[in-house]
Amino acid sequence: MNRLERHNLRNGILFALPWIIGFLVLQVFPIFYSFYLSLTRYNGLGAPVFIGLQNFKTLFSDTMAGLAAVNTLYYTFWLLPIGVTIGISLALAMNQKVREVAVYRAIFYLPSVLPSFAMVFIWILFTNPQYGILNRLFVSLGLPYINWTGDPKFTKPSLVILAQYGAGGPALIFLASLRSIPKELYESADLDGAGAFRKLFSITIPMITPVILYDIIWGISGGLQAFTQAYLMSSSAAGQDAMAGPANSLLFYVFYVYRSAFMYSKMGYAAALSVMLFIASLVIAFIVFRWGRSWVFYEAERK
Repeated sequence: MNRLERHNLRNGILFALPWIIGFLVLQVFPIFYSFYLSLTRYNGLGAPVFIGLQNFKTLFSDTMAGLAAVNTLYYTFWLLPIGVTIGISLALAMNQKVREVAVYRAIFYLPSVLPSFAMVFIWILFTNPQYGILNRLFVSLGLPYINWTGDPKFTKPSLVILAQYGAGGPALIFLASLRSIPKELYESADLDGAGAFRKLFSITIPMITPVILYDIIWGISGGLQAFTQAYLMSSSAAGQDAMAGPANSLLFYVFYVYRSAFMYSKMGYAAALSVMLFIASLVIAFIVFRWGRSWVFYEAERK
């Protein structure tokens, strides 16, 4: 590098230094420190005591940890296809050439910017067993009464439905991807007599597969780390264990990490739980990326 290039590199590093320091201190260091704590017995006070792999042996025999993992995987399994479908559907609706389309886009996107705790409390009021609007609507239509927050069969589906209020964010990303599709493809399809569904599944969906893969990865990350909604909903379930919901149906994995660390003062064990979640997330992400090679089409591959 010449003198000017070294000068620009130095200035670039100086400008990026606050982010680099924050990344190292707030993300990289906690990861390595969690690996260290996972090998210790530590209650948050005093010095950690090294115990080797004992925390991991306890983890694999912990039925509550297994239940938390099952609840989390169940929630993520249903969250992904429903979230992707609704996101694409909203994007298709927002891509229509209608009057005041900008207003409709703002309306669709608005719920995604509301705080999670606000949406949870609105949902609790909406599904209240005594005076909730949703149950009144069900009864008026002759549908069965559902206790969305008190019946363990419906607590996780309730959270899946609640998560769709934030579909406006992914929908905007899908919308940007839809608007980048060359119009010539649709014009050629029209000349060939292709219908709306044919164009959707032969042109639109294949052309936005990179964004679909991104949304799947993002959804897996959010599903595996679900905490706020489960915590608030379980805390508000009347007559139930305020920390796990009815029949522990809201005991998600990160929820259990929180309980182990801050309620039971088992910081070392909570770190072991976090390490397992970190490893599982990497494995799942690797599998999804390998799976994506068979159906994701990138721009470079289309030329």
